[in-house]
This record gives sequence, C-alpha cells and structure tokens, in this order.
Amino acid sequence: MLKLLSVVALIALFSAPVSAIEYEEHDGMLMDHGDGHLMDMAGGMVMGQNTNTLPGGCDKISETREVTVHAGHKYAEKFPGRMFSFDTQEFNFKPCTKLTVHFVNEDNIRHQWMMHGLPKYLYPKGMFHIEASGPSKISGTLILPPGDKTYLVHCDIAQHMEKGMKAQLKVGKGDGDLPSIPGLTALVVPDDYKITLEQLNAKAHADALLPEPVAAAPVVANKPAAKAAAVVVEDSLISGVTVIGLAIGLLVAPYLSRRYQGLSVSEVITHVFADLRALIEWLAKYVSVLLKLVGLNKDKELPEK
Repeated sequence: MLKLLSVVALIALFSAPVSAIEYEEHDGMLMDHGDGHLMDMAGGMVMGQNTNTLPGGCDKISETREVTVHAGHKYAEKFPGRMFSFDTQEFNFKPCTKLTVHFVNEDNIRHQWMMHGLPKYLYPKGMFHIEASGPSKISGTLILPPGDKTYLVHCDIAQHMEKGMKAQLKVGKGDGDLPSIPGLTALVVPDDYKITLEQLNAKAHADALLPEPVAAAPVVANKPAAKAAAVVVEDSLISGVTVIGLAIGLLVAPYLSRRYQGLSVSEVITHVFADLRALIEWLAKYVSVLLKLVGLNKDKELPEK
C-alpha cells in the first residue's frame, strides 16, 4: 500500500502543469558587489545596473518605464525551427529613458536578457545583463543613452540565441533592424523547408522502382606473380648497373692511384673537378663532330632533282 501511494505521488508530481511552478523572487536576495553588479547564491544576477548616472548627452531622464519580459521554450513554438524565445522580439523607448526590466524565466534551465552596445564608460563591457537560473523572476534597471540606435538583446547561453532567443531594442527611431530576429527580420542563414513530406515519399518510391545495379565481377590479379616479375626486373637492372660500375672502377683505379698519389685531400678534389671538366669538354666536342658527320651523310644521300 505504501509503495502504491509513493508511485501515485510521483506521477502527480511529474504530471503537474507548468503553471503550478512557483517562481522564485530574486530581488530581495541580491547582494550588491559594486559597479552595478548584483547576485545571489540561488543563481540570480544583474550586471551593469545603473539607477542614477545620466549617460553623456542626457540632460535629464526623459521618462521612467518598466517592462516585463518572459523567456521560455513555449514562446518559440510560433517560430518553426526555433527552440527558445522571448515573448517580445522588439522594444521601443525614448532616449534617456530610465528602464526597469523584470525578467521572468519560465524554463528549468538558465536564461539571460543581455543588451549589447552600451557606452563602456558607464556600462562595464558595454552591456546590461540579467540572468536567472530556473523558474524565477529578477529585475534590473538602466538608463538608456541618447540618440537613435538599435541595440541587440539576446541570451548568451551557448546556442540559445541561435535557437531563437534574440530581440532588438530601439532607442528613439533606431538605426535599422538587426538580422535573424524571429518573426521580424530574415535569417542570415535561411532554413530550407522546400522539400515537403510528399516530395520525400515520391523520391523514395522512385528509388524503389530503380533496378538494382549488377555488380561487376572482380578482376583478380595474380599478385604474387606480378610482384615476383617486378622484383626480377628490378634486380636485373640493379645487378647490371652494379657490374658495369665495378668494371669501370677496376679499369680506372690504377690510373687514379698513380695520378693522385701524394696529393692532399683538397688537391685531389681540385684535380677531380678539373678532370671532369676536361672530360665533359671532350665529350661535347666528340658529339659535335658526330653530328656534323651525320649531317654530311644525309646531304649526300638526298636525290638530285
């Protein structure tokens, strides 16, 4: 009976709807580490918070705004091929707005709301960063710069932005749109959904009707015989060259020993190069004479016209 009750309790626990998850409020637990960095041991973090310092070019705070941003897997369902998303893909505020972002993570994994491109003299690393681990809510405040500019907002966890967690924040009129904002702008690398299920089935059916290829009979070579023949040819060439070299060496050795007897190594080398040069000149002269003789014989053999 006790085991049955335990099983029922586990089933009820895992089948509970997502809406029943209690969201942890980080705001009352965050510790101030200076320079606008707040965090707690439960996985909540705010980096680059600025509640009172005006950016250069702002004479005063133009307005005070608050926005709640939800993040989670369910918000990506309307974007084919995406896995995570914010509930909002574009934000618009006036320049010099004091903005408080309430970030609600609805997944059981870590998500971030990170804004890039802010002036580094006021925001370390040029960013404002809110992070929540698991289902929770965390808030942070910043003062937007002046001018018309479009800022990137995304989750910096590995692959979360590529899987859809990306948005843009326009201050004033903005300065254009960013690429690959889900539902707003075209992807940098577009997904290809041109091949439909019907086309795949038709291709599979056509492939099934094709005759099976007939495998050609393998050509079996007599590898041992071929290898033996190659070895015989190679051995014959080596042995022939070796015999000729030995014969020439035996004939020339007495002459060389008498010619270079008593000379130092450097003198022997000098004489060898001189002899080689003389031999090459003699061969060139001999070949030239032979070519002339061949040319004369050809002239004599030409028929008279």
